[in-house]
Amino acid sequence: MLRLRAVCPFSWRAFQFRSCSCKPLITEMIKCTDEGQIFDLIQKSKAILSEKQVECAFNILWQFQKQKTSFLKNVECVRDHPQFITLHNLATSQTEFMNDDTLVNVLYLTQQCATETHDLLVEALVTEAWRRLERFDINMLSKFSFCLANQHLYFSPLMGKIADIVHRKLETIEDLRSLSILMVNISSLISQHFQDQLVNKTEHLFDTIDSSQVNVARRIVKFLRNIKYSYYPLLERCNTVFLSNMNHLDLDSISKILSLYHSLQFHSFEFVKMAKKRLTEMISLFNHPHSFVKLFVALGPMAGPEEKEQLKSTILLMSEELTSQQALAVMGAMEEMESRNSHLNKKIASILHKHLDNYKPIELLKITRALIFLHFQNKELFVKLRELLHSYLKISVIPSEISILVYALSILPSPYLDEVEVSRIEAVLPQCDLTDLNSFATSVLRWIHYDRTYLDNTTGKQLKLLQKLDHYGLQRLQKCTNLNLLWEELKSLKGDWFAESLLEETVATLHRLMDEINYKNVAEIASFLSRTNYLSTLLLDRIASVVLQQTEKIHPFAILPIILPFSILNYDPPQSDEFFGICVQHLNSYLSVLDPLMLVFLGFSLATLEYFPEDLLQAIFNIKFLAKMDSQLELLCSSLSMRVQLRLMELNRAVCLECPEYQIPWFHDRFCQQQYNKDTGSMNGAQQQIYKMLAEVLGGTNYVKASVLTPYYHKIDFECILDKRKKPLPYGSNSITLGKLPEMHWESNTQITGSTLPPGAERIALEFLDSRAFCRNIPHLKGKSAMKKRHLEILGYRVIQIPHFEWNSMALSTKEARMDYLRECIFGEGKS
Repeated sequence: MLRLRAVCPFSWRAFQFRSCSCKPLITEMIKCTDEGQIFDLIQKSKAILSEKQVECAFNILWQFQKQKTSFLKNVECVRDHPQFITLHNLATSQTEFMNDDTLVNVLYLTQQCATETHDLLVEALVTEAWRRLERFDINMLSKFSFCLANQHLYFSPLMGKIADIVHRKLETIEDLRSLSILMVNISSLISQHFQDQLVNKTEHLFDTIDSSQVNVARRIVKFLRNIKYSYYPLLERCNTVFLSNMNHLDLDSISKILSLYHSLQFHSFEFVKMAKKRLTEMISLFNHPHSFVKLFVALGPMAGPEEKEQLKSTILLMSEELTSQQALAVMGAMEEMESRNSHLNKKIASILHKHLDNYKPIELLKITRALIFLHFQNKELFVKLRELLHSYLKISVIPSEISILVYALSILPSPYLDEVEVSRIEAVLPQCDLTDLNSFATSVLRWIHYDRTYLDNTTGKQLKLLQKLDHYGLQRLQKCTNLNLLWEELKSLKGDWFAESLLEETVATLHRLMDEINYKNVAEIASFLSRTNYLSTLLLDRIASVVLQQTEKIHPFAILPIILPFSILNYDPPQSDEFFGICVQHLNSYLSVLDPLMLVFLGFSLATLEYFPEDLLQAIFNIKFLAKMDSQLELLCSSLSMRVQLRLMELNRAVCLECPEYQIPWFHDRFCQQQYNKDTGSMNGAQQQIYKMLAEVLGGTNYVKASVLTPYYHKIDFECILDKRKKPLPYGSNSITLGKLPEMHWESNTQITGSTLPPGAERIALEFLDSRAFCRNIPHLKGKSAMKKRHLEILGYRVIQIPHFEWNSMALSTKEARMDYLRECIFGEGKS
């Protein structure tokens, strides 16, 4: 009895105000120690039970269930008990006599006992609550919305009515806990203007909640995820709440927060670091699949090698107990972990195979993608997958689902579609958004690439389908009138089809909607230009203008994606000094808060643009920061970790060469040697042509060197030396040897080791620039290639860059023309 009093103090407080006639029976209920005693009381008193006593009985039964280990089994046992049915029928008959609190509480408690959605009591309670909706206070309204959400009624007219009430009463709402519940539940129905109002109201009320209110903070983040808005000021404040309560967060909470952050692309190094530590401590605490799978999914991708092995060995031991959904979650985590444990891969795949008929199309895509990524080979499983995907495709009518099925089929070995399935694709094209159209196009291009055997039979159909995709894609762009709606479709688009067929029209649409670029979406439009390598001076100028006008409204976290296209595309907008100066100034107060990864990318992007803010560089190049960065690298996947290390090296090199006055030391010698030892150094076809012709132009292979490493480890395609009379000089015994790292002395940044040049001689670097060195739409040199040219010139080279479009042009279609071109570049003369 005492245990129950401690467990459910709410029960006692909730009913102490009730009438004297209710109190004796309610008191008896509170003294009960198990379900049996409650049911005995119901049997004895069913003829006189009031609606308040019915509510109390439901509440106490729910409190008992929460203490049980086998939750579902106990709920079913209670739900099927004859006296629970009696209680259920009593509640149904008393619905209209219940007060508002009792009505909503009974609905909530009934749902917790796993009553069916279409149950008569649930229907009666919801109908009665709808009648009273306008008079509910904010607390009751939030609880009722939660009950509707449990029934998946997010898009119902009733939820719409609740949204309308919240909108009308928003100014008077002061309870952030109740508001946060409502925000999550109505998020699918509200306009962008209403979303903004809710975000502003949440900011206003945030300081009214206690710092321990983790659930409120988590609901706020969930609301932002639902409306797809990474609003950094609120995310930061919620993150602070999570960090201050980390020792009290359980597995479920940490798992949900990590998932929400991932969806919002919000990166908090401190949270991930502390979450990893907390989750690692939990490894030995869970021995049931339900909990351990959650731990595996949350911890696996960021765990260290030892923890990963422990997680894999444990999940292997309990693999026979996994449900279909648990096996799916484990396979997804293994894909993120890049698992090479063949035994575990086979075991999980066999469980998936067993349950394959039960998975939905989107789940079949996840399975297919994971199996392909993990290089899993099982002909029988792939045959079954293909059969299921084809069977779903023949009956599906939803465009997004059809695109998922077609995409999954396209990544399986030997993809194909019959005429009926191609016709089904064609039938839904007018309903497709750009995301679906891009998915279809990517799949069709895969068939063209892989299906060589049936090329004559299928190419015609596939090309016609591509033409239709082009048509509907262009049509959708031309009809677009809202920038934010357009961005929702653009943000995940990538691949050859989009770049070749829709990019120009997309940029034209962005030009048309350019006035809608503001502080909220400026970072998103900037990221699109970075991703597509498309130099639009109109859009970049507009981005710079928005930043200059609305700097204070832009969060420092957004500065990196804003700067990035200017850095990548090598473009200075009008008032560039003011623009970059404001960006850097806006960052200064956040240097101690930003993640190491973001600071490194920021530093490199600015260095590419020849901006070297001293405060930023001092924040990066110190022992404390580098130690912090090392610990963050352990949490990243191998590809991202390597990218960060390369950017840090490139930033270190840029500072040493371009800002020696900062006296920042070069400390990447060993790292570069490790990287370049992995490099095979093979030349492509154009480089081989140039090498042979250079040897002829200069007088022999001993006058030209290929794949040369400079101090600070810039790699150049070809190097030659001319004396003061512009005559080629042969390389001696101390020359740099192809494939072998030169000995380097860092005392002089402008001298190549082992070869002192005669007076008046010059060292020439020749670089062949392929399409990656230029913007996609015009022959404008990108930032990294421009930076490399600066560095080589600092090191004493005369740099000759040979663009691919010149080398492969009609003007240089003969060997003689190319030889003359090289002579002109090197000697400043044509035919010799």
